[in-house]
Amino acid sequence: MGIRTGEDYIQGLKSRQPEVWLGGKRITDLENDPIFKQPIKEIARLFDMQHDSEYQDEITHVCEETGERVNNAFLIPRSGEDLQARRRLFEVWSEATFGLMGRTPDFLSTVVTSMATNDWFFRQYGEQWGDNILNYYRYIRDNDLFLTHAIINPQNDRSKASNEQEDTYTHLGVVKETSEGLVVRGSKMLATLAPITDEVIIYSYPSFKPGDEKYAISFAIPIDTPGLRILCREETQNGTRSTWDHPLASKYEEMDAILVFKDVLVPWERVFINQNVEAGNLLYPKTGINLQPAHQSGVRGLVKMSFATEVARDLADTIGVDGFLNVQNPLAELLQTVETIRALLRVSEYEYKITPHGEAVPNGTPLETIRGILPKMYPKAIETIQTIGAGGLLMMPSEGDFANPELSEDMNKHFVGRKGIPAEKRIRLFKLAWDLCGEAFGQRLVQYERYYSGDPVRKMAMFYNLYKRNNPTYPMVDKALEGSLEMAESTSKI
Repeated sequence: MGIRTGEDYIQGLKSRQPEVWLGGKRITDLENDPIFKQPIKEIARLFDMQHDSEYQDEITHVCEETGERVNNAFLIPRSGEDLQARRRLFEVWSEATFGLMGRTPDFLSTVVTSMATNDWFFRQYGEQWGDNILNYYRYIRDNDLFLTHAIINPQNDRSKASNEQEDTYTHLGVVKETSEGLVVRGSKMLATLAPITDEVIIYSYPSFKPGDEKYAISFAIPIDTPGLRILCREETQNGTRSTWDHPLASKYEEMDAILVFKDVLVPWERVFINQNVEAGNLLYPKTGINLQPAHQSGVRGLVKMSFATEVARDLADTIGVDGFLNVQNPLAELLQTVETIRALLRVSEYEYKITPHGEAVPNGTPLETIRGILPKMYPKAIETIQTIGAGGLLMMPSEGDFANPELSEDMNKHFVGRKGIPAEKRIRLFKLAWDLCGEAFGQRLVQYERYYSGDPVRKMAMFYNLYKRNNPTYPMVDKALEGSLEMAESTSKI
């Protein structure tokens, strides 16, 4: 089949009936539900871009194995040029959503491609697991499927391992093995966009302890598999608010969910890790499922940071405050952050390496540096918007006010910006800025940026420890000390 159109994607949604719950009600018509309707259209638009002559050659390629055109997220990188081709896809799709949708289809497609490229890892624990991941990769590639994932245990009692929880199946685990497959029970989060995806893939961060065997699993199933319940968080927009007043929240709401498995049957051919603590803990460090997606999230983060910075700059310019030093300074800091991230991405691609298995992987140090920067600097960008907009963010009229002829004189007189900026331009800009920095939609984006790659404190510690392992000596310090010693010895002889 190869690349799908937006209509193909929507028809796929119509063909399924996942068990989706939101606000105590079951959602049965996702395509026409006001909360999901517009995000579905935004995802469909991404699929349509694959068929647009302006983008097709940049974001897709002809698969050597099938002869069909497929998305570049499924490209197994063998060279620096391949990494750049994937980056172009990440750029095009991120720019189409201003970086505000973090789990577009390319993210998990890149993860599964990394898994399949490293099928040797799964084969260490059984040939069938390697076969399964390769076959699954081909299946989602050839059908251009959209995946979500759930890789974190719910925040129950974090002081205890999964096997120590009060209920054995609070966290997702295996109930039993049957001739047909695994029967699993329990829950996982945080499945972004789950209701409007085709499939879900399950795996975990490396945190398993002895006794956690039944929880150390990885598999993938259709999102409408019987027994799989999707519990959505409260929406940040209800789908009925004016797009004039809420130009971002109305389009880019990414619903998050907890997945509850009620004795769900996972066919054997869809299992990748089966109750193996060692495999569960080594999945991240031994395969590219952390590194390759970091390339995608780095590009997406660059676009999102660039967008927030541009909003802050436009806001300052519109009301004529960007000539003040106290405004220029934080804006310059945001611009330097954007350029730092851009440079780090290019360095990661330029300093790529070829693994023993022939996979081109970007340099992980610059990518992890981006992951360290974004959780700090994106919230700072939002705070800068809040500071520049100040009380004006709270005082914008609505579309109804602006459209009422009786109020037009007041609107056009009291809501203008600096010279040359009409009232409508200023009001709509401030509305967009408020969506980003004040609405629940925007606050969810801040929280996402802080935690999308895990606990930022732990991630920084992991970065330091890995860097120390890779750089165990201090050659410049040693050279400086040796040089001073030599100087001291030569001076004493005089």
